[in-house]
Parts: sequence; structure tokens; C-alpha cells
Amino acid sequence: MRKNHARICGTGICSTHARFFVDFGGKYIIMTDKNNNKTGEQIAVRVSFVGILFNIILTAFKLTAGIFANSMAMVSDAVHSLSDILGGMIVVVGVKISNKTSDKEHPYGHERFECVAAIILAVILAATGLFIGYGGVRNIYTGNYKTNAIPGLLALVAAVVSIVIKEGLFWYTRFFAKKINSTALTAGAWHHRSDAFSSVGSFIGILGARIGFPVTDSLACIIICVFIVKAGIDIFIDAIDKMTDKAVDDESVEEIRGAILTQGDFKIDELHTRLFGDKIYVDLEISIDGNLSLNETHDIAHNIHDAVEKINPKVKHCMVHVNPHEE
Repeated sequence: MRKNHARICGTGICSTHARFFVDFGGKYIIMTDKNNNKTGEQIAVRVSFVGILFNIILTAFKLTAGIFANSMAMVSDAVHSLSDILGGMIVVVGVKISNKTSDKEHPYGHERFECVAAIILAVILAATGLFIGYGGVRNIYTGNYKTNAIPGLLALVAAVVSIVIKEGLFWYTRFFAKKINSTALTAGAWHHRSDAFSSVGSFIGILGARIGFPVTDSLACIIICVFIVKAGIDIFIDAIDKMTDKAVDDESVEEIRGAILTQGDFKIDELHTRLFGDKIYVDLEISIDGNLSLNETHDIAHNIHDAVEKINPKVKHCMVHVNPHEE
């Protein structure tokens, strides 16, 4: 028995690295649990606060430029940046909650709260896109664009500054989102990208108005709306998949299967995987020689657990259900 790694229990949950359950009717079950990674939480919070800081500065700058340069497009762009501040706060709250340790009410952890944060961000993102698109359609339909004041050069400068900063924030946030596999942070990255798109629209509209084509502002808003809503829908679908126990991709399943089969002479009866937030659960049933001792069966099951964790560090729970097989 590896005392430092696990204990065997008749019922209940152990507080050690692994959780074990025994059914003396001929079935031997193991359930393992990996410790939460606090480093990922710290990275997500730091990246989110960087985004919030830049968005506060950008919102103030764009609002000022929009007012003094007579550009309603830039004022709308400032409102979009304001929504990014809210989005950043939602990411922080979602990541904080999702990284809380397991408790009595949530014995499997809180990872899905990050998906909840991503869904909220996706809705905000899509709503923002629809709002921008609606404004563009309304201006074209009513002909309001014909009476808009010609915006000043300051608004054009503000649009360029916003594009550069928001695109930089997108790549910065997306890099760390991939590094820690964070759904909420990925949603935050696309929120930055949507703001960059919005600023591109503002730039085209302001430039078009200054050279005598004021309708370009409204047309750009409609095109930007499509990109932003598409990003929101993609984030929403990804978050829903991770909340509804969707299986991992076939390549990852085969990778896990290959690691399992190297651990002894047995047959895989069933192998199921499911996403749980940004983590993976593996449920496995194997048939093994019923004449083996409990300790021998334990060693095989524990080796399978170690192999699965080693081949894919995203695995949080691995349950091995052993059925006796008589020769």
C-alpha cells in the first residue's frame, strides 16, 4: 500500500490525494482527485486587472474625445469600453469562485462557475454587438447620418489609439487564457477584440464623415455587429459544452486509452470522458483476472490513475471501476 498516496475506505470520501471506494460484492472502485492549481487563478486575476486598468483609461479618453470632437461614434465606442470594465470584473469573480476548493455542498469543486462567467460575458458581448448594429441600421433608415456634425481630428486619433491598445490587450489576454485553459479569460480576450473592431468602425466612420461620406459610419457599425455577435455565440456554445458534460475530442480519448493499455493485462469495458469547466473527468471500467489479490488489483488501478494524470494534466478526476474476469 502506498500510504502517502491513498487510503482505502469502505464508504465516504478520503481527504488524501486519491479517493477510494470498495464494493465487496466483487467490484473495486477508485476515484482520484488532483489539487487545484492556484497559479492559474493568480494569472487570470492579474491579466483581468491589467485589462480593467487600460479600459478605465481608454473609456475616459474616448468619452472626452467624442464630446469635444463632436463624434457620436466615439461616444458609443467609449460606452463599449465601459462594458469591457464590467466584463473584466466578471472574469475576476468567475475565476475566483471556480478556483475555490471543494466543500460539502460542492464536493466536485467549483470549476463550472467559470463557464457561468463566460456565458454572462457572451451575452454582454452579443448584446453590445446588436446595440451597435441597431444604431447603424436606424441611422441609415431614418437618414440621421446626413445631419451629423463633422467630427474633429481628436476623435480620429482616439480611434487609432483604441485599436492599437485593444488589439494588444486581445493578444495579451488570449495568450494567458490558452496557457491556463481559462474559458472566462478567453471570453474576456474576445471582448477586447470586439472593442478593437468597434474602434475600427469608429475610425472608418469618422474618416468617411471628414471626407464627405457620413454613411460609412453606419455601414461600419452593421459589419462590426456581425463580428461581435459571432464571437459572442462561439463563446456561449463553448461554455455550454463545458457545462453539459460534453466528451473531449477523439484525439484526447485515444491518447488516454493508449496510456491505460500500457499498465497491465486487462480489458477496457467502457471509457467515458466529460468536460467539467476547464477540467476533464475520466470514467473507466476494466475487466481483470478475478484471482488477483486486492493489493494487486489496487496497484494496477493506481498505475492507471498515474498514467492518465501524466498523459493529460487537465484530468481532475479518474474513476476506475474493476470487474472480475474469470478465465
